[in-house]
Amino acid sequence: MLKISQEKIEHNQLLSMELTFTKLYEIIHYQNEHFPQKNSLGHRVNGEWVFYSTKEIIDLANSLSLGLLKLGLQPDDKISILSYDNRPEWKIVEIAAHQIGVVTVPVYPTIAPSDYEYIFNDAGVKYAFVGPGDLADKVKATAPKVPTFKGIYSFEKTEGLDHWEDIFEGGSLEEVEKRSAEIKVDDLAVLIYTSGTTGLPKGVSLTHNNLVSNIKGALPLFPLSPGEKALSFLPLCHIFECTVSNAYMARGVNVGFTGVRNLGGDEGDIKSYKPHFFTTVPRLLEKVYEKIYNKGLELTGLKKKLFFWALSRTDDYTFDKEYSGLDGLKQTIADKLIFSKWREALGGNMKGIVTGAAACPVKMAKVFSAAGIPVREGYGLTETSPALSINTFDKGGAKLGTVGPPLKDAIIKIDSSDGDYKEGEGEILAKGPYIMKGYYKQPDKTAEVIDADGWFHTGDIGKLIKGANGVEFLKITDRKKELLKTSGGKYVAPAPIENKFKEDFLIEQMMVVGEKQKFVSALIVPAAEALKDWCGENGISCEIHPSAHNETLYCISKDTLEHPKVLAKFQEIINGFNPNFSHIEQIKKFTLLPDPWDVSTEELTPTMKLKRRVIREKYKGEIAKIYGV
Repeated sequence: MLKISQEKIEHNQLLSMELTFTKLYEIIHYQNEHFPQKNSLGHRVNGEWVFYSTKEIIDLANSLSLGLLKLGLQPDDKISILSYDNRPEWKIVEIAAHQIGVVTVPVYPTIAPSDYEYIFNDAGVKYAFVGPGDLADKVKATAPKVPTFKGIYSFEKTEGLDHWEDIFEGGSLEEVEKRSAEIKVDDLAVLIYTSGTTGLPKGVSLTHNNLVSNIKGALPLFPLSPGEKALSFLPLCHIFECTVSNAYMARGVNVGFTGVRNLGGDEGDIKSYKPHFFTTVPRLLEKVYEKIYNKGLELTGLKKKLFFWALSRTDDYTFDKEYSGLDGLKQTIADKLIFSKWREALGGNMKGIVTGAAACPVKMAKVFSAAGIPVREGYGLTETSPALSINTFDKGGAKLGTVGPPLKDAIIKIDSSDGDYKEGEGEILAKGPYIMKGYYKQPDKTAEVIDADGWFHTGDIGKLIKGANGVEFLKITDRKKELLKTSGGKYVAPAPIENKFKEDFLIEQMMVVGEKQKFVSALIVPAAEALKDWCGENGISCEIHPSAHNETLYCISKDTLEHPKVLAKFQEIINGFNPNFSHIEQIKKFTLLPDPWDVSTEELTPTMKLKRRVIREKYKGEIAKIYGV
């Protein structure tokens, strides 16, 4: 196959290229063979973007592989990687480890100390590679309780710590090549511990074939060419970004690594890097929208009218919508005066955003896509490497309110045999090469989710619906384990209700409650800054202050939340959304909470999912007051 050197390549050329890699560490060599990059992987150092070329990555990974061999690491040994921000060194460690058969165990930096201890012991971690901050201290505190653990290496030169480059070795690559040749596609490559909403984390065993198959299934859906730029800020310890970052490399896309905290503002990494593409979670899109909306509120006169006129044009947006005549002229005006500024705030080059890990409100997909920032939602789990379905950027390949058509080789079945489901709905089952090897050292837990016929039971409820040209789209309706049952025996799916209500800019977080009760209610965490603005416009004193657990989040005074006008405003919001739902699903009562839910306070998983059991226990007093018990 010829090496492709031109900067821009037609998408159909890319689709026709054979993806010859079968193991994760071969991806960088595939890039080097077909479209070597000067700026393959990089990050921002002292305000400047610094990159490694494809060749430099290969050379560094080989030096590190030799160093790991000198440390005595054997096939199937485990090393852990931890960093608050994504960085190119993470991927170099992965390549170095995988090409000698060593398994990587990525770990969330914000998990509890007890989880560090459990994961390190369960996996048998021998070494940890860490980013700056308190991570080395966290690992040091855990190390005495982990018999297998031998040492820590820091990505940045830090007093009292061994630097990762200290173990680099030169010389013959004969042993590295020998180890690589012995690795099989079904060998374990990555061991990811699911955060889970209950119980201890489970180690999801993902093979080279699991991950490579998923990359090959998703890659044709990316609207990207070699040399274009992707920004990677979702944690690499999560399967979503783990797989996507490898897919970028397979396409020859230049990857700028950063962290969520570095994104915003005129000096932030989005405006600085000017990416063509990134993946995100819905909550970050909501936060961007809230900032846009609040800036609109600050405008006056004609500018304010134009802003909200343009925003109103997104209400009836659908994918592939074409504008013509007077409607086309209006869209051109809205785009030039309003939407172009939104695109500029995201760097001005955006070709697409894929969102996953949680349900994306339809409003977010509409608003951004109508503004020329295409947003598509996908679906999957850690256990499925992760993608099972993705809405595509091609005409007819996306449908609002769905998570897209199933990927190639993802076999999807809707099973309605074990529950009281609505017509066409049931638990989503999946088969194919993406399905994990199993839960690490937990055959009983594995058997609970992978049945005798090889079907993986996702625990999600959904249905398949027909789109244009007979394409089937997967729609998620709820989590099987999250259904609540009222005292009248009716089942209620909380997630769709919560997602709809969170479309209002005054609602930051929400959890539906009502298990074994006569009616459904809600715990609501207002959006602090938006509420403060609203209160200011309505002559109400509103005090907010940074959370003691996370200075980027704000708490609201109880006096503000108990103000009659504030309570009336939230009742108005509830009255507006309730008609979207059946009588039994409608919110009858609510309570406003002053403190935001966060990973650090254990109400959320690291992927921002609600820990419903934890929240119910923490606010059992408030729930009792709602129901008068």
